[in-house]
Amino acid sequence: MSALARRSIARLSGAAAAAQPVSFGSTSPVTTVTSATLRKAATAQAQQQVPTQRAFSTAAPVRPKVNAQATGPVAVTTWTARAKEAVERSRARAYSQEAQGKGENKILGFEDMQKLIEDPKRSVIIVDVREPGELIQTGRIPGAINIPVTTSPDSFFISEDEFEDRHGFPRPSKDSEVVFYCKAGVRSRGAAGLAREAGWEKVSEYPGSWLDWAAKGGKIEH
Repeated sequence: MSALARRSIARLSGAAAAAQPVSFGSTSPVTTVTSATLRKAATAQAQQQVPTQRAFSTAAPVRPKVNAQATGPVAVTTWTARAKEAVERSRARAYSQEAQGKGENKILGFEDMQKLIEDPKRSVIIVDVREPGELIQTGRIPGAINIPVTTSPDSFFISEDEFEDRHGFPRPSKDSEVVFYCKAGVRSRGAAGLAREAGWEKVSEYPGSWLDWAAKGGKIEH
């Protein structure tokens, strides 16, 4: 006899004894629980429990659901991948004056950049997208802010608070005009494309970038 059956018998015996106490000195008949009755009850209870156990064991495992609105590392990874894809798409586009009339970025030259830095009422924000170590070695165009695109390609996609925590200054507003440059115009092209994808519409590029600026004697800020 299995352990389950023995435990059932014990429970049934206790229940029967409690339900039908023996009364000494009484003429009422005493209820007798026979072994056959106990075995029949135990067998019936065991048969009722088996299907439940089988159904439980064969039930499909519960799979965790993925939260589409998740934030944190998953969201960060998603935005970073999107930013990198945008960089590659931006690099693949060739510079074209014909495209400027189709919502493409405005192209600036050396003289345009000189006028910007000499304008005391300048509202255009100049963005140097090189790495901080490069700026330490060469300096920057006066008034430029540093948003490195290689190590922080998602800077225009993260929240304003996270941007300021990361870079140490407020992010340019979406209604402001931003002009990007790097060392030779490749990374600045990618950064400009990222800003446009993130919602910035007044986007300009200085394709000559630092090599052109330094070669033509542009002012340098350290």
